[in-house]
This record gives sequence, structure tokens and C-alpha cells, in this order.
Amino acid sequence: MTTTASDFQIFAKPASYRCNLECSYCYYLGKADLLPADPLPLMADALLETYIHGHIETHPGEIVRFSWHGGEPTLLGLDYFRRIVELQQKYCPPDKRIANGIQTNGTLLNDAWGRFLAKHRFSVGLSLDGPEEIHDLYRRTRRGLGTHDAVMRGYNCLVKHGVPVDILCVINDYNVMFPLQVYRFFTSIGAKYLSFLPLVERIPSGVSERTVHPEAFGAFLCTVFDLWLAEDIGSIKIQIFEEAARTAFAQDHSLCLFRPTCGDIPVLEYNGDVYACDHFVLPAWRVGNLQEATLVEILTSKRLTAFGAAKRLTLPQCCRSCEVLAMCNGECPKNRFVEKAGETEKCNYLCAGYKLFFTHCTPFVQAISRQWS
Repeated sequence: MTTTASDFQIFAKPASYRCNLECSYCYYLGKADLLPADPLPLMADALLETYIHGHIETHPGEIVRFSWHGGEPTLLGLDYFRRIVELQQKYCPPDKRIANGIQTNGTLLNDAWGRFLAKHRFSVGLSLDGPEEIHDLYRRTRRGLGTHDAVMRGYNCLVKHGVPVDILCVINDYNVMFPLQVYRFFTSIGAKYLSFLPLVERIPSGVSERTVHPEAFGAFLCTVFDLWLAEDIGSIKIQIFEEAARTAFAQDHSLCLFRPTCGDIPVLEYNGDVYACDHFVLPAWRVGNLQEATLVEILTSKRLTAFGAAKRLTLPQCCRSCEVLAMCNGECPKNRFVEKAGETEKCNYLCAGYKLFFTHCTPFVQAISRQWS
């Protein structure tokens, strides 16, 4: 059996950009021009089987993780996901175990979905930006209607069936001003896993009005961190806090944003095209197609390796000399577009916010390190 030299994750998008919502800040709906399909994008069964077989065969670990993304993957329907599980069972050897994750807006979930996801031990990433008046500002239907009620029905359905839920909250120009209200809302609904994703939208003149201000994002994280530390440590896991704490044990980051290099989380589109990253689904970063090359050939290709190494090689001097470099590593290359005097490489737009937060939490991380050293 041929395997890659290291672990990998793939964002598989069998429904591509298709979605039942039209969130203001969605960066993936625009891929309709890049990935035309008639009438609608859908990964064919033969290609789906090729992918699942190749993924299991290529993965070096005992636990083989699949990540189903979109668009909105639940638009494919339950029968499609039953087929996914069937193919996984067909090709999974006795010494390996399948772990599925699905990222969804939650609006189409019901008891049938809940039973299926629970039965097959899916974990779910659910997009939810806070309480109703905050969430509905940008996360709306194609008719301009708010989606909070529908998302909460989906969330409650998952909780009812015991499906683990990681809430993904996009921090934008508005909800960043209400860290306590946002965090209190999540604790009030019993959230156990939270991820805060800063919104950065590029436009010709700079960034959009919806884009979060770097210092405001940092202050948001500091406020939530202090409350979490005082009341909820041990009962709620917040991804960025977990990532900061990993440095206390000299552990590698689990989140690609903060790794020194990237390129090990490519995107698989419905037609077999593989792109270097979810934020680089562009012709220049198409690194292969599953109908033309094997998965291991694509994952070990020079182009994908070069893409990943560029993150470290283009790190600006201000990052290289930063006291919180180990926590950040320059964050995501997509956000490196700020020119600074004296720097030959572009700096990260969110730098000030991350530096504010990571500096704020450093005493906590150092205390952990001393305790376990």
C-alpha cells in the first residue's frame, strides 16, 4: 500500500459552491464562475468512490478522517451520505477506523439527519455567529430573511441526538463589539466547542466594511479569554485558546493557520480538481485532478509542497523577531497583504490583533508550562 510521508486532511466539496443561503461574507459562492456546472455541481458516484478509496489507502494513520464541506453539503441529501458511508465501509481495512466531519449551516438538519449523524459518529461544525440580532445581520437566505431560528433548530436537533458540535463563529465588524454577549449566548445554549474565525475580505481599495479591525479582534479574544479562564476553563474548549496552550508542551499546532508551513489541507472539488487550500481555489493553485493522477501523487507533488513551504519562506522580519512567533507563525498567507516600510515581504493584516491576544495569554501558557515541566 502506498502512503504519504505525513498526515493530511482534505476539504472534500462534492456539492461545490452550492448553498441554500446567501451570507453576505461568503467567499465561496463566487466560485460558480470558476467551476461552472450544468445544472448543478455534484460529485459523480464513480469519482466519489475513487476519492474515498484513495483517501483511505493513502492515509498513514489508524484513524482516517474525512471532512465534508461546501457550499452546503447537506443539500446532497441523506442518501448521498449513506452512499459515502457505504463506500467507506467497503474500503476501510480492519486496522483502520473512519472519522467523519461535516461543516454545515444547520438549516436543513432534522431528526433523520440527527439519527444518521449519531449512528455513524459524525462530528459537526455548525456556523453560528451569536444571538439572533447579531447572527442575522450577515447570515441570510436568498430572499434576505434571517436564518438564526433555522440554525438553532438544527443545533437543537444535533444536541437531541448526541452529535458532537463545534460552533464556528465568524467575527466581523459588528459582533466583534459584543464579546460578552456573543460568548454568553454560546454558554447559554450549552456549547462545548467554539472556534472564532476573523473575517477578512479583500477589495480593490483594501478591505470591506464587514472586515474585522485587527485590534478589535484581539480585544474580543482577550475579553472572552478572561471570562473563560474565570468561569469555564475545563468545560468549554475554544480552538484558539487550545492552540496557544499547545506551545506550552512544544506540540505542533492542530490548526493550519498557526503552523509554520501549510499545504496539507487541500480542497477537492466536485469534478476532481484539487486546489492547494480552501482560500486558494484559483487556477494558479490547481495542483491536480483525481481523474488524472492518484491522490498520493497530488499530495506529494512539487507544486503543493512549494505552496506549503512558501508560508515559512515568505515570513516577514517582523514575524521572525516576534516574541509570540511560536503561537502564530504569521497566520494564514491569504491575510498577508500589508506593506510595511523596511519589509521585503508583506505582513499579516491581523498581526496587531493576534499579537495583542497572544501576549495577553502568554502568562497563562507559561504557568501551564511550568506546572508540567
